[in-house]
Amino acid sequence: MLRNEASKILAAGILLAVCFYFPTASFGQVQWINVDADYGPLPSTVQVFKTTDSLDGKPFIAFFVKAKLKDRKLDFTVDTTLGRRLTPLQFYEKNDKPLLVVNGTFFSFATNQNLNVVIKNGEVVSHNIKSVKRKRADSTEYVIKINRSAIGIRKNRNADVAWIVTDSTKGFAKAWQFPPFRDESEVRVTGTISDEKLPQRWRMQTAIGGGPVLVQSGTVMIFNEKEMMFTGKAINDKHPRTCMGYTGDGYLIIMAIQGRLPGIAEGATLEQEAKLLKDLGCIEALNLDGGGSSCMLVNGKETITPSSKGLQRPVPAVFIIAHQ
Repeated sequence: MLRNEASKILAAGILLAVCFYFPTASFGQVQWINVDADYGPLPSTVQVFKTTDSLDGKPFIAFFVKAKLKDRKLDFTVDTTLGRRLTPLQFYEKNDKPLLVVNGTFFSFATNQNLNVVIKNGEVVSHNIKSVKRKRADSTEYVIKINRSAIGIRKNRNADVAWIVTDSTKGFAKAWQFPPFRDESEVRVTGTISDEKLPQRWRMQTAIGGGPVLVQSGTVMIFNEKEMMFTGKAINDKHPRTCMGYTGDGYLIIMAIQGRLPGIAEGATLEQEAKLLKDLGCIEALNLDGGGSSCMLVNGKETITPSSKGLQRPVPAVFIIAHQ
């Protein structure tokens, strides 16, 4: 009799604990709390999570949105501008107040030009830069050819992260599914790689570029040196971050990390960011523009506080989720 009563008390305690902790999920480094109630109304296939756990002993604040790729009532798209920039809130108003707006591409402050690919409705509307300038020890400049990365979504709602090459005379992109050689012409001449491993047409309905790639095949693999982004010791710098990946069970993960606020939210390194995405189940993921550009809106409400004095920085391109 006493054993039976004890079992009932134990079962009740377990049930209470499950109910109490249901909104909280532990994924590796930090615990995430479901905050749907703060950003609703939301469809059942979209969730919003927040963490204020410390990251490697430092103050940390981040949000991520989890959206089911196969939900046909969700429209995954992008918007970009020509020769000007808008804040995420302005993009939100311009696009009939969609469910989510998040910054994406890197860009030139001088020209307001995207430096990464953007694909909308199956067509390339912004091209990848093809090279970057670097300085030698004697301060002379040299040019390095590059191929930077992007995340795309096909018509069938399958996602992909790849290294992209675009041609301004064509409306489509090509992609490598592995870290590419810097100079395609050398590959053809030397014969060190077969033609079928040259970039293939990347048939994406929607895509937005950034870099570097952070996760490949479910493993943290950071290609900052290959993509010539955050090279050398810069890989260890902490910043606000925006990043995106997708899981093996068909969810898109969009994350925004707050930073540059000592004692409150110190940001993340590329490796920390990559581990967070891997812990959430991402099999492929990449970094997007961060720093003062990082901003994610859900139903028009800010998640992280932007690092530029709390003000949203105008950007030339955003990723959007709309709900029909």
